[in-house]
Amino acid sequence: MNALSIFLTLRAAAAHREGEWRASKLVGVDVYNEANEKIGDISEIILDKSGKVANVIIGVGGFLGMGEHYVAVAYDKLKWVNEPVRSASTASDRPVAAPATSVDSNARTATDGSVRTTTTGAASTTARNTNWYPDHVVYNATKDQLKAMPEFKY
Repeated sequence: MNALSIFLTLRAAAAHREGEWRASKLVGVDVYNEANEKIGDISEIILDKSGKVANVIIGVGGFLGMGEHYVAVAYDKLKWVNEPVRSASTASDRPVAAPATSVDSNARTATDGSVRTTTTGAASTTARNTNWYPDHVVYNATKDQLKAMPEFKY
């Protein structure tokens, strides 16, 4: 091995690369079904010995962390989506003339017409589209089907 190949082999990653996500940011991402109904959220990511994702733990039901039912789902059964969830409303459902409101300078208009704001130092709903983590996950099941699955025990 020459010095250049040793350097390239030992060099640590210097920056985030396209297609990489921070595992810590995946925890808490909302899970929806194909009908755009929220069915849970990601509670944990389970890795195997080689560092590959073995399962994603989805928390279903509960309130403020109490009574939540955890289920393990294979990573490849989930569809990771960067775009915000589409709302069921259409343009005709919106009021013709909305009242004037004051909007802060950090406001962003989403594709569905809603306004999303950010504050310095706080997490942003629009920040999820920066390739650090997806906006949401889609899993083809209902909330009741998830609750009927065997509970994952920590």
